[in-house]
Amino acid sequence: MRYLILSDIHANLEALEAVLAQARGHYDRVVCLGDVVGYGPNPNEVIDRLQDLKPVAMVRGNHDKASCGIDSAEEFNAAARQAALWTREQLRAENLSYLRQLPVGPLRCHTGNVKGDPFLIVHGSLRDEDEYLFQPREAFESLKRAELPVTFCGHTHFQGGFALKESGRMEILRVSHAQGVAMAELKLEPGTRYLINPGSIGQPRDGDPRAAFAFFDPHRQQVEYWRVPYDVGATQAKMRAAALPESLAVRLSFGR
Repeated sequence: MRYLILSDIHANLEALEAVLAQARGHYDRVVCLGDVVGYGPNPNEVIDRLQDLKPVAMVRGNHDKASCGIDSAEEFNAAARQAALWTREQLRAENLSYLRQLPVGPLRCHTGNVKGDPFLIVHGSLRDEDEYLFQPREAFESLKRAELPVTFCGHTHFQGGFALKESGRMEILRVSHAQGVAMAELKLEPGTRYLINPGSIGQPRDGDPRAAFAFFDPHRQQVEYWRVPYDVGATQAKMRAAALPESLAVRLSFGR
């Protein structure tokens, strides 16, 4: 059993299609960590595509909440708020309803009749669905609460994560990739708790503009971090045509 782990798609259809083309035939189930919309120019198309995939588990993100009216977006910066309000106006009624019914993390994912423990998914952290985990100290507080060895999280748009060893030592999981389509493996160790971030599909911020995602194999206890190039220019052209903030389009070129 292999899981395709998607996160922070942010209405970027070109990035999502590039990921799905690369992943085709290599997974059994789909899991999504939230922020399906926000920032990008194709919110309806991305929601439709995601529903076609029939995720077995999914949690909401902060941009999902703002874009469907659960949150006001008042705490967002100006560009993010403008994009959220634009998205709210674009979404079809059934897609607004879809976002509003997404569950709050953490959510337990059962691995079925395969070897391997269940795992958890959250958008931000185990403490707060909107908490950013950038530093080991923040991750430690979340991992102390972990009921299961493996938790997948999104929100930061940084591929990698954190590991809490049996000794109490924290490790940062750093991922580096070659050019083009690239993959890095992480073998999970017994007795260690993990917070694993697959990275952002639609708006990476770790300095790599390629779409990021991951596979998880509970039987083999292995995570694969992937990066895939996509047509950034096509997404940027759509954003400009929709009069979305220029800063959101420009940053796609640099992954920042």
